[in-house]
Amino acid sequence: MAKTLKRVIAKLVPAEYWNQKYRIDEWLYTKVENRFVKELCEPLTPGKAIDLAGGEGRNSMWLAKRGWTVEDVDFSAVALKKFKTWVAEESAGDPALAKRCFTTKADARGFKSKLAPADLGVIAYLQIEEDALAAAIAGLVAKLKPGAALVGVWHSRANLEGGFGGPRDPKVLPSVETITAAMSQLPVDIVSLENRDGQIQTQQGLRPSITLVLRATIR
Repeated sequence: MAKTLKRVIAKLVPAEYWNQKYRIDEWLYTKVENRFVKELCEPLTPGKAIDLAGGEGRNSMWLAKRGWTVEDVDFSAVALKKFKTWVAEESAGDPALAKRCFTTKADARGFKSKLAPADLGVIAYLQIEEDALAAAIAGLVAKLKPGAALVGVWHSRANLEGGFGGPRDPKVLPSVETITAAMSQLPVDIVSLENRDGQIQTQQGLRPSITLVLRATIR
């Protein structure tokens, strides 16, 4: 049964593939914000933020609770519905939270933002091929105001040889070189772009994992 389901899912269009993955009671990637997003965004003054390919909203929720007005952009209707439900639950204790949370159902490569021009753009684990990722980054940058921060987090191509976790297809694993090239013609100053070491839990215990982390400023 499980193998049959995997074969069916593999034939679905990308949005429906992710709808199937998110259609579970639990949060697919937990409700805990990404540690690199937290590290790079925690010092920032809250404003308007676009969380591109934000899924179920773990980073969006963390930002909103810190006072940001946030827009979770994703092409999975299921993921966005789960985020909305979560916002409604959390708003019981903080009614203003709901007023700071927005969703937009759209492909990451082309979307209209409710919050543009924003003060912060976040891209966390948008693992798509180079040309598509370059288009997504360019589209997000265009919706950020001068002086805004851009934060990116990806499973790194270096993970293929030195780490565990994430996809194993090099076409969807960016490197320092590919991200630099994607941003070379954009009005962006790269503050830092590096592979960061970490660990993930596997059936064999903790294993090393390499994450590509970007911090940039819009000119």
